[in-house]
Amino acid sequence: MLAALLLLSGGGSTAFGQGESATAAEIRQMLENRDQHIKSILGETDDYTAEQRAQLKELVNGVIDFRVMSQRALGPHWADLSTDQRGEFVSVFREVVRAQSMSDLGVYNSAVTYDQIDVQRDSAFVRTQTKYEGRTTPVEYVLERREDEWRAEDIIIDGVSTVEGYARSFQTVIRTRGFDSLMKSLRKKRDEVTSEAGGGR
Repeated sequence: MLAALLLLSGGGSTAFGQGESATAAEIRQMLENRDQHIKSILGETDDYTAEQRAQLKELVNGVIDFRVMSQRALGPHWADLSTDQRGEFVSVFREVVRAQSMSDLGVYNSAVTYDQIDVQRDSAFVRTQTKYEGRTTPVEYVLERREDEWRAEDIIIDGVSTVEGYARSFQTVIRTRGFDSLMKSLRKKRDEVTSEAGGGR
């Protein structure tokens, strides 16, 4: 799920013509530029330098609003946390996702087609189809514009919301074992995945 979560990429054909709004075109261009940059680094090899892996990690994850995603995943429990607890949660959660995103770099060579981009003021919904290893999967993105930047707050893969998946998992742990137990598990996961990914954050 975590690797697929970060499939926000472009480079395929689009379903838009003369009716595409300027803002929708801006979003599509942003995603296509990002995708082209990722593919230019991936190239035809699977042997990457530390610098290339750092670039890929930033490109893949830079569009995600981890603070908003964290808040939505924790739901009502977010309000119970101190500023320090919120900051640590966002930091560790971000590190886990960023490290996991590097587990299967081949996925970022997926062919992507855009079916729809709906924009309502500072909110946008992007519907795509990704094709990877012969399988086509619908992937949808919930975007918000803050300070003139579009950021992803949720990614819906094959009809399943990533945020809702995190919410079920995280909130169950908090209800049954408490926030400290959730943080302990996340720190352990962070250490495991960053070690597997080569230690870079």
